[in-house]
Amino acid sequence: MRFRKSLAGRIISFIPVFFLLFIQNGNCQYLKAWDTQIVDASGNNIILRGMGLGGWMLQEGYMLQIHNDGTQHSIKARIADLIGKENCDRFYALWLENHMTRPDVDSLAKWGFNSIRLPMHYNLFTLPIEEEPVKGQNTWLPKGFELVDNLLSWCRANNMYLILDLHAAPGGQGKDSNISDYDESKPSLWESEDNKLKTIALWRKLAERYSKEPNIAGYDLVNEPNWTFEGKNRNGLEDTKNEPIWDLYQRITDAIRQVDNNHIIIIEGNGWGNNYNGFVRPWDGNMVLSFHKYWNPNDQKSISHITSAREKYNMPVWLGETGENSNTWFTDCITLLEKNNIGWSWWPLKKINSVVCPLMVVAPPEYKQISDYFNNEGPRPSPELATGVLLTVAANTNATKCRFNKDVIDAMFRQRKVSSTLRFSANQVPGIIYATDFDLGKQGFAYNDAEYDNTGQEGHKDGNKGEQYRNDGVDIVKSTDGDSKSNGYQVTSTENGEWLQYTVVVPKNGTFHVSARIASSNSGGRFKVVFFRKPPVTNEEAPLESTGIYTISATGSQTDWKTVETEEVKLEKGVYCMRVIIDRGGFELGWIAIE
Repeated sequence: MRFRKSLAGRIISFIPVFFLLFIQNGNCQYLKAWDTQIVDASGNNIILRGMGLGGWMLQEGYMLQIHNDGTQHSIKARIADLIGKENCDRFYALWLENHMTRPDVDSLAKWGFNSIRLPMHYNLFTLPIEEEPVKGQNTWLPKGFELVDNLLSWCRANNMYLILDLHAAPGGQGKDSNISDYDESKPSLWESEDNKLKTIALWRKLAERYSKEPNIAGYDLVNEPNWTFEGKNRNGLEDTKNEPIWDLYQRITDAIRQVDNNHIIIIEGNGWGNNYNGFVRPWDGNMVLSFHKYWNPNDQKSISHITSAREKYNMPVWLGETGENSNTWFTDCITLLEKNNIGWSWWPLKKINSVVCPLMVVAPPEYKQISDYFNNEGPRPSPELATGVLLTVAANTNATKCRFNKDVIDAMFRQRKVSSTLRFSANQVPGIIYATDFDLGKQGFAYNDAEYDNTGQEGHKDGNKGEQYRNDGVDIVKSTDGDSKSNGYQVTSTENGEWLQYTVVVPKNGTFHVSARIASSNSGGRFKVVFFRKPPVTNEEAPLESTGIYTISATGSQTDWKTVETEEVKLEKGVYCMRVIIDRGGFELGWIAIE
């Protein structure tokens, strides 16, 4: 049973909290729903700070840069057609082996996460109903359980919690087909009693296997249902009752409780997790309401529906999925959530050639031939090329081969607490300072960009417009400069009043020449390079040294590059805060040389 506030208030002074937890479930080891909080074995409020492992057990096309029919079964069929079934099987075996390993979990713990949400595809655990040798029976496959066992052992070693999430339920649970690998030619979860029975049986099997595992935080029953039962919005945004969802959840809960009374039951509303219309009351004493948050402002109004539900039902709430946005949005979102005592799970850990998640899977350049072909934007690549590239990509999903997007983690953890900046790279004078290597930190502290956030609202749809190199608000694209000094990227779309800050080390006193790598189709752009001993508090603060304003002459176009010489600067030995201040924008910036 759940101890409601009225009852708890009457007896709390007589019975220690730990004893209440003990008599609540006969076991003190597990996380529990306690009124509106999730608590640990000692009754301490727990904020789950998690990462979702999207793309591992279930591929969604956009994570592979495939936008034309991105369901996993379609992608798999096209890969098999392109490279043959045997090589396709090799690709998926390597993918599962490499995409999630012990170093991933070790890194997540080191960065500050205390939990992992595992999106599971049912077909790693059991056969589709259409393939069962005996109708109505369940064939259990070892692969999925082995993968969960391994992940759980790594979580246990790092003192982390694991949330099991059925991301692709038998038959698929939504019209947004990529999410659950839904095949419209077959009956969905909601159209087939056999699929419902298989879903229930799978959860009972999982609960039976993991009932005594305290590092399992809970069971997220069905990810993002998005289905209309009332002939309204196809994704269930407008349904008023959602009865089939609540009914299935109760049937799953009953099956779980036959073998496991220890773990939290997590439920999600219709309409991608947020439509709780028709939900009357919790049917279990250890339940949590989950919601998902994408592409909206980070203000109290954006979460008012779920905080109201929390108070109405006296239940904890948890943000089971969010992310896919700019670093500023990340910082603001987590700040908002934790201010409201709401735990969260980010999405996802890694994607191909993406800067918005902690780890980037680096694909060889030839991968674009494959994605273009799958997107109907290019010719069919040869089987030999496609096989080599796809097997390389599967190997590159391993954490040891991914690129670490340190700015993302900095935004999620450090920047929520302080406004100070950290050096992004070891900038030293004399030397080349890449324009893209500005300090780690918030808008207004590490950089100033006119359009730095993406809330999904009109006028706020731009973070890094180029979506390259970093996820901060500065616009970065791949460089068009063939100069040997380039790092392969450039700052673009510069606007009046923007600036970039760099921590630079000067080993000895000297007078240094300052030059910049510029491309501009028009004349009149202006910038200056200034030096402070520490970041200025106001824009009016006088620098120790400055080049003065340099006016740019047209180089020919935005892809024609020239090195321009500005004034000299005299610097003493020490560490400086250097800013490139853009008085008038419209030019491309590759690097600053101080020599």
